[in-house]
Formats: sequence, C-alpha cells, structure tokens
Amino acid sequence: MVDSLVSDKALTAELSLAIVRLARRLRGRRVSKVVSLTQLSALHTLHHEGPMTPGALACAERVQPPSMTRVIASLSDLGMVRREPHPTDGRQAIVTLAPRGSEVITAELDAREEWLSARLDELSDDERETLAAAVPIIQKIVNADDDAG
Repeated sequence: MVDSLVSDKALTAELSLAIVRLARRLRGRRVSKVVSLTQLSALHTLHHEGPMTPGALACAERVQPPSMTRVIASLSDLGMVRREPHPTDGRQAIVTLAPRGSEVITAELDAREEWLSARLDELSDDERETLAAAVPIIQKIVNADDDAG
C-alpha cells in the first residue's frame, strides 16, 4: 500500500511537470502575439465548439462571466469575434468567430501541430502507440467535472 502511494505521488509529480513543460513548448510556437493566452483560449473554444452565448463561453473556459465579458469585448475590438442577437432571447447575444479570429486560431493551431508532428516523427512506433493510448485518459482527466476549475 505504501509503495502504491509513493508511486502515485511520483506519477502525479512527473505527469504534472511533463504536461506543464509540454504546454509551455506548445505556447512557445505562438505565431501571433496580438492576443493573450486567455483570448487565444476563447478563440480556440469558439473555433471548435461554434457560436455560443457569453455565459456558455465562460463556462467552457471555466471563468466567471464578468471576466469573459471583458475577453469578448477585447476580441471584438480586435475584430476577432462578433456579437450577434440571440435568435430566441433578446436579452442574450451569440458570440461568433470573425474571419480575423479564424485566421489567428488556424495559424496558431498549424504552428503547434507542425512542431508536435516533428517531435512525434522522432518517436518509435511503440512510443507513438503509447501516446495514442494515453490521449483518451488525459482527456478524461482534463474533462473531469470538479470544483477546482
């Protein structure tokens, strides 16, 4: 039992550090410094999930609605998102990705994928298979509903 706890603690520490370093390396591939990482994350969510209300975007990004309101306003000022009337609720708006926002997110994703693809090409078939098997597990961890946000 003690060995299991030690190995779980070691796994937690090593996995956390590896993910932080990988995220840092991916962020280092950034093409555009026009937007902050917070803004880029919101653009990414809109790119993958499609148009949504500011509240839904705040929920998806795990931030408070007033914070997302500021992010949306700044992205709107940059011409990267548009606010459109909600089709059924006049009190709501729908945030959509504008062409400029789409261009920025596509360039960012392409740069990250190019870098990561080159790193994956350096791995053996077994190592790539191991990573492929780990992806759903990592997604499960990331998508776990917790209050820590």
